[in-house]
Amino acid sequence: MEVTSTLDIQKVSQILKLLGDKTRLTMMKMLETNDCCVCEFTAIFKTSQPAISQHLRKLRDAELVKEKRKGQWIFYSMNKESEYYPFIKGLLEYLPAQDNLLTELETQGLRITCE
Repeated sequence: MEVTSTLDIQKVSQILKLLGDKTRLTMMKMLETNDCCVCEFTAIFKTSQPAISQHLRKLRDAELVKEKRKGQWIFYSMNKESEYYPFIKGLLEYLPAQDNLLTELETQGLRITCE
């Protein structure tokens, strides 16, 4: 991985602290290849909508994810325009894919299309 610019150490420290949470780290790995909505994350992590929304708000506030509204649904994706995206992408390369979590939801008939 070639680093073309120096990142702010304070901001990187905050990002690493955010990603030190297993749920947020798993969300980021999933968002690397999929757009997801809160309802999918609540089913995958078996936790409440407010808790998932809080995780996503923290990631959004750090500009790691962005949101796009489709009707009444909000889909989250990795913010590839962030100056920290290459750093995040580099970290995520060391983690196993998490797409199986979405596949499992589909198998159970719980994958929500939110359309």
